[in-house]
Amino acid sequence: MIQFQRKKNKMKQIILDCDPGQDDAVALALAMAATDEIELLGVTTVAGNVPLNLTQRNARIMCEMCNRPDIKVYAGAEKPMIHDLVTAEHVHGKSGLDGIDIYEPNHPLEEKHAVDYIIETCLASENDNIILVPTGPLTNIGLAIEREPAILLKIKEIVLMGGALREGGNITPSAEFNIYVDPEAAQIVLKCGRPIVAMSLDVTHQVLTTRKRVDTIRNLNSSVGEHIASLIEFYERYDEEKYHFDGAPLHDPCTVAYLLKPELFSLKDVNMEVETGGEFTRGATVVDFWDVTDRLPNVKWAYEVDDVGFFELLNEYLEKL
Repeated sequence: MIQFQRKKNKMKQIILDCDPGQDDAVALALAMAATDEIELLGVTTVAGNVPLNLTQRNARIMCEMCNRPDIKVYAGAEKPMIHDLVTAEHVHGKSGLDGIDIYEPNHPLEEKHAVDYIIETCLASENDNIILVPTGPLTNIGLAIEREPAILLKIKEIVLMGGALREGGNITPSAEFNIYVDPEAAQIVLKCGRPIVAMSLDVTHQVLTTRKRVDTIRNLNSSVGEHIASLIEFYERYDEEKYHFDGAPLHDPCTVAYLLKPELFSLKDVNMEVETGGEFTRGATVVDFWDVTDRLPNVKWAYEVDDVGFFELLNEYLEKL
């Protein structure tokens, strides 16, 4: 009998959908550095932390910072599926990347719309192959699924940053920002039937940028260390004042860290739903952590992380840039 062996160390093919944002920038840098493990097919951007014209520019700045001229950037949805856009300049500054010098990058913006790119890339791929990594509002992903459900067969998993249970909300008392901005898109994603890993505030609030950790990043033997440290220092000020943390939570890089080293995270199969219509709870994620309903699990919920191991991983890869 002929036996076929699986290819060892097959690279993970991902589309990183983001709204940079300093923490998105760190996620981008991590993904761009992991050239042996991750094939970054493309970067798609969405309106979220700042408007779309800034998120697409910021993604292109990161391509130049990380010396990845091969990465193509696509601009997507300018607003959520139903509601008006809510942004977070109070956290990220007017540029979204406050903390470093902002300029108009030479790295080109592709003409194709991000949603078209996601659909076409998925349809051209093998089944169960593409990993979608959304670190902002889920508008692009929701629109792509709604427009062309056939892409679902091509998606291996969706590793998203969004939601909260024990940590409450960070934009309203009950809602995490990414889900709040476009809860209707989040609902489409949660009901899509594909494997989903959720990096919520419950786990990202455990990954804090202490002074020692930022200094370590700044002093890496890396062309990006100084820039990443400066981005984090600006980003820290809001969370330090709000939460009285020693530093700030690096939300979005948890998605890429999970792809590189999943054993850093503790996960549980849960049912996760999103409120789309509540007066006080729009965008809240309802997570059945203790199996008190008969709703079937649809998400692997990250609830604990080895924060020391996370920063060791981050430093290891940033040093490659």
